Amino acid sequence: MTKKNLHTNFSNAVEFANEYTDALPPDLMLKLYAYFKIATDNSDNPNGKTPLINAFKVNALIQAKDMSKEEAMKAYIAIVQKELKS
Repeated sequence: MTKKNLHTNFSNAVEFANEYTDALPPDLMLKLYAYFKIATDNSDNPNGKTPLINAFKVNALIQAKDMSKEEAMKAYIAIVQKELKS
């Protein structure tokens, strides 16, 4: 997959996930969150109103910290294709 195709596929997966209306398991949502943050170079710490949810988000980011931007994009795309589109 070329870099341009990867970015296009990632953008399409993000759009699909943002429009997805069915409930997702929390662990899947956290993976998507972490992969998105890494893929978009957004390393801001979570700053929501619920400390427990913020802690889960930080934990998800820590677990995925060794991924490259491209690996995170591919992982995000794979989850959307496998879990949301199936």
